[in-house]
Amino acid sequence: MGLYFTNETIEADSGDNNYVRNQMIEFNLNHFPDDLKGRYQEINLLLRNADGEILGGIVGEICWNWLEIHYLFVDERFRKSGYGAKLLSEVENMAREKQCEFVKLDTLSFQALDFYIKQGYEIYGKIENAGRHTHYYMKKDL
Repeated sequence: MGLYFTNETIEADSGDNNYVRNQMIEFNLNHFPDDLKGRYQEINLLLRNADGEILGGIVGEICWNWLEIHYLFVDERFRKSGYGAKLLSEVENMAREKQCEFVKLDTLSFQALDFYIKQGYEIYGKIENAGRHTHYYMKKDL
């Protein structure tokens, strides 16, 4: 039996694109306690103006006993106005309601490291020379 690699663009509806992910999820579920199984929810918290225009938000997911923030963005016109802190506080409240024990995220050195530290996040790891910047991994216990 010869094995080979393919590097292909997979159509979104093909099912092939989920095979590896689904196999990994199935494997992981065998190692988590029953009370954490099935605890997954996507989070999309948006900041809008009165006209409904999106001016920022947080995209992430609740997974098992944590919330992971993938993206936090505030329109440049509204930065330094407290909206980032309000978004973060709101998503942390959502995590507490869902009985999460911590929030994790990552940021690059040119992004929002000082902001996250000010909000109580701690660095638990970093990678130097990630695109010629430092990539920080951060966590906040709830």
